[in-house]
This record gives sequence, structure tokens and C-alpha cells, in this order.
Amino acid sequence: MTDGREYPSVPRVGVGAVVLDNGRVLLVRRGKPPLMGKWSLPGGLVELGETTREAIRREVAEECGLDIRVGEVAGILDRVVRDAQGRIRYHWVLVDYVAYLESGTLCAASDADEAQWVDVHEVERLDTTDGLMDMIRRALAVAEERAR
Repeated sequence: MTDGREYPSVPRVGVGAVVLDNGRVLLVRRGKPPLMGKWSLPGGLVELGETTREAIRREVAEECGLDIRVGEVAGILDRVVRDAQGRIRYHWVLVDYVAYLESGTLCAASDADEAQWVDVHEVERLDTTDGLMDMIRRALAVAEERAR
């Protein structure tokens, strides 16, 4: 039994931000396993005593050097990854928020090998994590609904 990220004893709660800015979305290329090298949303694990909103603001600042305004929940998903023997190698419950740029200068740091703004229509050309474009579409729908 372990409390680490790999082969955990309980599910981990993670957060992600679909940061939107003038038709672009903020993406990071993962610098560590799992899914190293894939483009994804900035985010990470919630720390003890931290709300999910606090966690996503911290994660975007750490990974990208940006301050964001956190909006509504875009979606919640379960990610369970099993190893070849069927044991649970990773288990996350991920809460993804719509977010908006407030300030800062984009720079990759922490777990990200690279961070960049990508036109929403260009995301599908990248090697992304599963379900990324679906979550971006959800976030766009939430943002559009809120703007009405």
C-alpha cells in the first residue's frame, strides 16, 4: 500500500484549467510521466487544506507563470490507468475549470517542458492527452453560456 502518485492506496484529486484568451487556449507539454511529451491542460494535484480553486490558481502560476481568474467547472472526469497485471497504477478524479488570463508572462516551469497559447482550431493537430479537445469544447460552451 502506498500514498504516492503511482500505485496509490486512494484516488487522487487533480485540477486542470482551460485558460481561454482571444480564441486561444493555454496548453503545456508534460515533462514527467505519466503521459510525458503529450500536450495537456496546466494543472496538478490538490494539496491538503487547499480548495480546488486555490489549487488551480497555484498550479497555473507554478507551471506557466500566469495569474488567472477561475470560472465555472467545465467538467469532472475519472482517469484510471492499469498496468499490464491489471493493478491500478494511477487513479485521479480531475476537476477542470474554465479560466481566464489576468496577468503574467508565459514561461514553462515546474512539470511543464513547454507552455504555449494555441488557437483552439489548431489543438487537434498536436499530440494531446485523451479527451483534451472534448474538455476544451465543454469549456467553450460554459464560457459562451456565461457571456449571454
